[in-house]
Amino acid sequence: MSKKVLSFGELLLRICPDGDGLWLKENTLSCYVGGAEANVATALALWGIPSAYFTVLPENLMGRQLADYLGERGIDTSRILYQGARLGLYFLPKGKDLKNAGVIYDRGHSSFSDLQPGSIDWDKVFYDVTWLHFSAISPALNSRVALVCEEALRAASDKNITISVDLNYRAKLWQYGCEPAEVMPGLVEYCDLVMGNLWAAEKMLGIPVSSSITENSGKEEYLAHAEKTSREIMRRWSKTKMVANTFRFDKVDVGARPDGAGGMGIRYYTALYAGGKLYQSKEYLADRIVDKVGSGDCFMAGLIYGQYSGAGYQDTLEFATAAAYQKLFISNDATNQRVEEIQKFMQSYER
Repeated sequence: MSKKVLSFGELLLRICPDGDGLWLKENTLSCYVGGAEANVATALALWGIPSAYFTVLPENLMGRQLADYLGERGIDTSRILYQGARLGLYFLPKGKDLKNAGVIYDRGHSSFSDLQPGSIDWDKVFYDVTWLHFSAISPALNSRVALVCEEALRAASDKNITISVDLNYRAKLWQYGCEPAEVMPGLVEYCDLVMGNLWAAEKMLGIPVSSSITENSGKEEYLAHAEKTSREIMRRWSKTKMVANTFRFDKVDVGARPDGAGGMGIRYYTALYAGGKLYQSKEYLADRIVDKVGSGDCFMAGLIYGQYSGAGYQDTLEFATAAAYQKLFISNDATNQRVEEIQKFMQSYER
């Protein structure tokens, strides 16, 4: 029996009103199944990796339907805990990025956000698991969930499970009196793979971005700083073996910060520091994209896929980057592209 990759986080519904208010006139409102960790689990299952997902859902019709939805995509949902009153929601206009000021969260008192420390049997959750993935979104909800995350990481570490984290920062979620840099360093202590970017490392881990890095900095400067930041992460947290950085710029202004907001085109490349070396990906350019949500999750899944499959660092990075770039043209939270499709795209882009 193959060991599984377990993704842990809140399953969400993304509600997508259009910017012009037609949803009110036409009585239609697009809805997508989302959540950063669910997106990772979905991609891994699609790519043939034994993928499991642990979350908390209400014991009602919608909770069971969502679990079935994930199960139909090849994800092991047997560990899902059913309790609490409601699902978490967020509202985001189509085509916008989660860092966009227009995102509206409705996650208070959801089944997941009401989790309490000491309430989960981690031996049962981590049965037949070899890799645990979570993101900084969960400990952003409240202090209780942050403690649950620490419980999970400690239990996984005791079982020698590989742990990865996505340092995605959501300003509207960190509202319970703690700054990210007060919480995340204690969680990263358990992590083998850390993914984010220069600005996330500064906000979440307290590793400053050099004053020499400006909006007009070039690619080589960004990559050099990525290596510097990666080395510092590994120096502070000795368990970390890999650090990944993504650089996603609006193509209309390629010197802008990579927050993804405000433009229809994209310039995209990534880097991975591992084994004492910085690997960099090909650079991808597009004049127009469809949906920014879930691209980073797809990149994270690609890193896990490559390492789980035994690929080298460069091959891992190239696959993850191509998968994430292709996700920008998919109107859904999770990718629907199989490995063969991504590999075919990589070959065609090379030509």
